[in-house]
Amino acid sequence: MDSFDYIVVGAGSAGSVLASRLSEDEKSTVCVLEAGPSDWHPMIHIPAGFMYTLVNPRVNWLYTSEPSEWTGGRAIAAPRGKTIGGSGSINGHIYNRGQRMDFDGWAQRGNRGWGYADVLPYFRRTEKRIGESDATFRGRDGALDILDLDWRDPLCEAFIEGAVQMGIPRNPDYNGATQAGVSYVQRLVRNGRRFSSARAFLHPAMKRPNLTVRTHAHATEIVFEGKRAVGVRYLKGGRGGAPMEVRAGKEVILCGGTVNSPQLLQVSGVGPSALLQSLGIAVKHDLPGVGENLRDHYAPRFVARVKNARTINERSHGLSLVGEVLKYAFTRKGILSLNPTLVYVFWKSDERLDNHDLQLTFTPASYKEGVQSKLDDEPGMTVASWQQRPDSVGYIRIRSSDPLQAPIIQPNYLSAESDRRVLLAGMKLARRLLASKPLAQYYDHEIFPGPKVQSDDELMEAAKQRGTTTFHLMGTCRMGPENDPTAVLDDQLRVRGIEGLRVVDASIMPTMPSANLNASVLMIAEKAADMIRGRQPLEATILRD
Repeated sequence: MDSFDYIVVGAGSAGSVLASRLSEDEKSTVCVLEAGPSDWHPMIHIPAGFMYTLVNPRVNWLYTSEPSEWTGGRAIAAPRGKTIGGSGSINGHIYNRGQRMDFDGWAQRGNRGWGYADVLPYFRRTEKRIGESDATFRGRDGALDILDLDWRDPLCEAFIEGAVQMGIPRNPDYNGATQAGVSYVQRLVRNGRRFSSARAFLHPAMKRPNLTVRTHAHATEIVFEGKRAVGVRYLKGGRGGAPMEVRAGKEVILCGGTVNSPQLLQVSGVGPSALLQSLGIAVKHDLPGVGENLRDHYAPRFVARVKNARTINERSHGLSLVGEVLKYAFTRKGILSLNPTLVYVFWKSDERLDNHDLQLTFTPASYKEGVQSKLDDEPGMTVASWQQRPDSVGYIRIRSSDPLQAPIIQPNYLSAESDRRVLLAGMKLARRLLASKPLAQYYDHEIFPGPKVQSDDELMEAAKQRGTTTFHLMGTCRMGPENDPTAVLDDQLRVRGIEGLRVVDASIMPTMPSANLNASVLMIAEKAADMIRGRQPLEATILRD
């Protein structure tokens, strides 16, 4: 039985940063357990390879959420990364932090040190911003390359101009002083290849003798001595593999993500006692909030046929695709170098609001049956929209004591009336943007939901039929103050009532940021590393209102 100072469960975005920072201390030994393989697969590193990794069981847990009323009884795919780099190796590699108010809201809920001024230095420490930026908000000396999309397309340009004509301003840096506006996306790419936190942090750190990374190591149980976590049991190679155990002299740190971290806690006997007892699991510590507070962004997509321009759809078939493959091989350019989304819009569902609550995305492509893994044969363009800070709350719950069985994932999409109201405004804005004057020369006709769908009820029915996840699951081990009976963690990310155990990933978020989650997860890991090492937090940034 091997022993280390720290055991990090999960080599995703958070685990990669955390393992790198902890192993900077030569006196500390760190072991990372990753259930999946190394990130060798070429489709991980080709930006457009996300369409392959979204459905590949070698690098993806391929989870599915439960049917619900507002998904029309549909089960929706919930992809999660299962490889070095985790979901950061299979996502859209877009960098988006969110608004100042998101993190100030965390602090206002009683989480000391998590206000925007407190976390901003940790965002900056990670970043190597390439492009326009304000040093107050952006970092240039970090390990992670962040650059603007350099693809220019007549459809994207027309879409942006249409937004501007509707009163939505261009924003040169939505991760800067303000998020509102329209712009090309910022992304994690180096030399035309995905630049994940694994490549930026974990792989360089693996050269250190005090860091051990074990792949194909599926964690099955946290080992406790009384109320202290002292190790982790895992199967080498998954089901049927050899049972192994590693011990932690200082801490066990869960970085498995929003699904796997609460699952491992629950099968280990930490969670709602009624659930655990009903499945025959001995309760090590009754913690009702484990697995609760699940939130995700739910997005319907408007799709239109295109005329007078080539879209990504046509470029991805036949001889055109051969040409694109050669272009990427020799220049790292072309459609294989692109993200799933090319343009962002951040705006309001109601002009009377003080801040925006909608996020919309545009891409000069469309997908069969609305699924982001198969492009249409005919030319198309797509606008998706979602409520940035959803109120609908769901849960993650294990089905049995078997740690290898996928848990129940129930986001309860659109169960909150406020989410439906905001989403409806977003759908109407998406339609107006597609019908804007600058896009008129390229806009042929709407194919989904279609011109016959006009009333509010008809639009919501369309959202039921084809809305889907944006892959932003969070909140299932949320932090909160001591007087909050459903908080799982304190503001140091320590599991309440347990010694030597923390959680560091998207599950710790008390509320949803107005953003994709990867940027915030990197920040959380940076901040957690200082906490664990006993360092003083970085000095808060002085901000003017």
